[in-house]
Formats: sequence, structure tokens, C-alpha cells
Amino acid sequence: MSTRRGTRYLTGQVERDLTRKMVFVAGPRQVGKTTLARAIPGAEPGYMNWDVAADRDRIQRGEFPTSDLWVFDEIHKYRRWRGLLKGLFDGRRKAQRILVTGSARLDLYRYGGDSLQGRYHLLRLHPLSVAELRIASASDFATLLALGGFPEPYFGGSAVEARRWSREYRMRLVREDVTSLERVQDLDRLELLVARLPELVGSPLSINAVREDLEVSHKTVAGWLRILERLYALFRLAPLAGPRIRAVKKASKHYHFDWSVVPTEPQRFENLVASHLLKWVHHEEDTQGRDLELRYFRDSEGREVDFVVVEGRKALMLVEAKWSEGPLDPNLRYLKERYPGADAWQVHANGTKDYVTPEGIRVAPAVEFLKTLV
Repeated sequence: MSTRRGTRYLTGQVERDLTRKMVFVAGPRQVGKTTLARAIPGAEPGYMNWDVAADRDRIQRGEFPTSDLWVFDEIHKYRRWRGLLKGLFDGRRKAQRILVTGSARLDLYRYGGDSLQGRYHLLRLHPLSVAELRIASASDFATLLALGGFPEPYFGGSAVEARRWSREYRMRLVREDVTSLERVQDLDRLELLVARLPELVGSPLSINAVREDLEVSHKTVAGWLRILERLYALFRLAPLAGPRIRAVKKASKHYHFDWSVVPTEPQRFENLVASHLLKWVHHEEDTQGRDLELRYFRDSEGREVDFVVVEGRKALMLVEAKWSEGPLDPNLRYLKERYPGADAWQVHANGTKDYVTPEGIRVAPAVEFLKTLV
């Protein structure tokens, strides 16, 4: 498969954007950013990794390769990284291109220095997906659901090795990534939070309940959640609000970029669908300049629909994820009546039924919907 060789869904966009500006490729650790970057023609001679001592010394001394493409990996761990990149970009040779990769939200880690506004394009790399892998069969979909979308465990093909990878991944996230970028004193309790969160996927997250379990303050848990978001460990969805519905105003739901950590299959499937939708949303924002949001719907009467994609004040897509095929969810029908112009899907992980209702709602196997994304 071409994905093994580093040809990911963002490769072409990276090459095009490099002709105009710096390119920042951000995303979870081990999602394939380095492989993608080093597969760009001309990247290898100019590759530098801040985590490698020799490369770090070279960067700090200002001794850069003679190649036309410089690749800075994990440079955001250097406190003056923004000022360094601004100077290099503004003083670059005519043919010089600069690619930056990092396992954190590079748009948020701004440690002093002058603004990089207008000097870069940000592209967010996500795990492998149904569309990227061209999955068509139920068995291949089941493999993706079980192993997750990170290249190493997915291509390894072993459930045992995938579990070992996931456990080590979470440990390194806390012990290496968090400590290199954030000031967290109680790492043991943060590790407990990371272990606890997968059990709570799919339901509104009560920070107070988690706080009581961990015996820390509300402020501490809220701060840890923001850190985990900044490091692409998880993402949160806010509830949909609008004049046509009496929606709840608070209580975000959360999901993991590595959905294999979610313990039950129905919750894991919901997480997989959320991850696929967020990948599409980010791709549309980063490559097309659209202003999209992924949310969920829950109103004061208890009606709930898993996912709503919003552009401005307009709902574009309504998605309900079901583990098994069954009748149309009345809550999805209710929301479709209020947003008749939105594409509406009820997708199931198990089953073969594929039809359209009189309201225009598509009920189908998950693969049929997910292959239309990215």
C-alpha cells in the first residue's frame, strides 16, 4: 500500500503549499508526520530533529544544510522556535523551502518572538481512515476498528502488539511530551486521568466526577484536559446551539485520536466515526479555507444525535452512529426536520441494510458513509 511509503493524503498539499509559504504539519505523535516529511522529494539532506542532540546543536549554532528544503522536526520544543523560523523565512534564498512538523498544536505553542502570521500554512495530519486506506469490506473495517488508525499498530496487524504499542504510547505521551512542553507536577495522577478517560467516551464529560475520582481540583482536571488536547491525545465536541432547538449549553463530549484505547466496541465505533469526521473537518479547513465545526446535539428533553457538522450557523451534516442496524433513530428524524437542508446519515457497524427514508436520511453500513470523507 502506498501509505507505507509515506504517501499520505496530505502529501500533495504539502508539496503545493511549500512553493508559497512555510508548511507546518501537526498531529499526534507517531501518526506519520516524519515519514510524510522525509518522503517529500529533496527532504532527506535537510532533515533536522530537535530531539537528536547533533541536530539540536547544529540548529542552535545556526549551521543549516545547503539543501533547498529544510525540515525541522519537533522544533516547537525550542523556546525561541518562532523567532528562529521567522528569521530563516524572511532571509531565505529564493528557492529555499521550510517544512516544520510537530506532535503538538503548533498554532498554540507560541513561546515569545515575533508573529509568524501570514508566513505559514498549517496542515493537521490524522490517523489512517476508511477513505485513505480504500477499505471496502467488513473484515478490513473490523481490523481498523480493533487496531486503530496509527500506522505502526495498523500495519503490524497484531491485536497483542497493538495493545502493547498503545500502552507505551500513552506512557511516553505523559512522561516525554507533557514534560517537554508543560509544567505538570503530579504526573502520576495525570496518567490515571489518561487511563480513566477512554471509559467515558461518548457521554458528556463531568469534570466534577473525574475530579472526585482523582482527588484533585476542578481547575487541575480542566487544565490537564487542555494539555491533552494541545498534544493531540484527545478532542472535545461542544453541544450544538441554535434558535431552532432548546439545546444544552455545556457538557462537552470527548474522543481519542487512538480509538483502540476505548474498551467497549460500541463506544470505540462511535469514537472511530468522530475521528473520521474531525479528519474531514480539519482537511476542509486546512486545504479549502472553510470555517467548520464538529459538534453534537443534545436538548433539554434528552434528545441526542451523535454528530453535527456546522459551517457558520448552518448545519451541513447530521450523523448518528449505531453498533447494530435497526430502525431509524427518532432523534435523528427530529433534528433533520429542523435542518432539512443538512445531509443526514444513520450508520451501523454491523449489518447490510442500505436505504433512504422519505425524509432523505440515509441508513447504511458505516463504510458506505466513511469512504465519502478523507
